[in-house]
Amino acid sequence: MSAAGQWFGWAVGAAVFAALTGVLAKVGVRGIDSNFATLIRTIVITVILAGIVAFTGAWSNPLALPKKTLLFLILSAFATGASWVCYYRALQLGDVCQVVPVDKASVVLAILFAALFLGERPTLRDWTGAALIAAGVFLLALKR
Repeated sequence: MSAAGQWFGWAVGAAVFAALTGVLAKVGVRGIDSNFATLIRTIVITVILAGIVAFTGAWSNPLALPKKTLLFLILSAFATGASWVCYYRALQLGDVCQVVPVDKASVVLAILFAALFLGERPTLRDWTGAALIAAGVFLLALKR
């Protein structure tokens, strides 16, 4: 398979692991502070990624990166951290069946932000899919 076609397998893996994250985190946040749970998750991820970077020889001096690259990676890290803090607290307070669909509204927002800030041009099919996702988010998030 060409490198261009490999994205789908990785995206499916991301979806499977994201689905497991919600279920496993819901059990993990019982009885502890959600921020502390997020810290534990972050430490584990840091150790795993350090091992992957070391094993694959991908390490380079982060200070040698272009300043724009470093800035946007740092801003992305802040966004990720804020997302995780909100996600874990929401899981502590709500059902997985309600929290996870709302979290996946990020798909719709990412398409919108990519169009607004990156100049991407989603097709009518893309916008229709995003609208269906948004409708599904609201349907699943409604209190039963």
